Amino acid sequence: MKLAFIIDPIQALDPGHDTSVALMEAAQERGHEIWITQAHGLGVADGKAWAQLTPVQLTPVQLIEGRWVAPQPWYRLGEPVFCPLESMDGVFMRTDPPVTIPYLYATYILDYVDPIQTRVINAPAGLRAANEKMYALQFTEAIPRTIVARDKQVIRHFVEQEGAAVLKPLGGKAGEGILFLDGNDRNLNSLVEISTLQGQVPVMVQTYLPAAKDGDKRIILLHGEPIGAVNRVPTGREFRGNMAVGGRVEAIEITDRELDICRQLAPALKRDGLVFVGIDVIGGYLTEVNVTSPTGIREIDRLSGTRLGHQVMEWLENQG
Repeated sequence: MKLAFIIDPIQALDPGHDTSVALMEAAQERGHEIWITQAHGLGVADGKAWAQLTPVQLTPVQLIEGRWVAPQPWYRLGEPVFCPLESMDGVFMRTDPPVTIPYLYATYILDYVDPIQTRVINAPAGLRAANEKMYALQFTEAIPRTIVARDKQVIRHFVEQEGAAVLKPLGGKAGEGILFLDGNDRNLNSLVEISTLQGQVPVMVQTYLPAAKDGDKRIILLHGEPIGAVNRVPTGREFRGNMAVGGRVEAIEITDRELDICRQLAPALKRDGLVFVGIDVIGGYLTEVNVTSPTGIREIDRLSGTRLGHQVMEWLENQG
């Protein structure tokens, strides 16, 4: 197969951590051609999506003394060509959040890829539908008590009812802008004003889950089925477990409750063409559904001895 990956600049990726690199490595090891581009290299001509595509050869990372080690240089680029994305067998949309207006425009361009001829992962309409915070709200039996609001008094009332809560910007990523709210904090009003831009932008507020101190579990789903998990544990005085803010990772099993959550999500994910997804679970509650460029494969493979990238490629190969 010929596979295109829409990624951030390759020189900025961390081959020992980045899931996009893990997927590309797996595809190459299985004999597929790998091409890369960036969202700004996309366009439409003659009713079809085109891209400035560059072939790439990777030198895979190696697991040495419990950590991934990348050779230098770890990639080699060929000559770019401008061609229809339908010349590819699959396209992976892996541009990191936040979801900006240019990102949305890129998904509109990807609408002009014939899905019968070329599979786009994840589907552009699904990417637009699935705000990574809001999408979870439809699974009412899986989530903690949650509101979305921009009114300061509404948020304060919720926090006082719950005793403590976590505020999340709807467009945030990697733990950015997440705040712990205490009803007795004299800064509460100011924190809400800053986060909502003085009441102009809604935010998500969830009851604080004490189990967060034990970890924020990332579960990777492939076509609605869980294939691996990693636990991200807060360190130091940080209450967030995100790897981007220093969370420590550890191997962990998927519980029966979490399997049930996955079963609740599966029909909606399949309906929306969300093939490769990372969900976040704290204390048995779903908190986020990550669809833009979910990460975690490198950590899961390192800790659990799996090869999740190969599972993804095997699934794609079997789609005919």
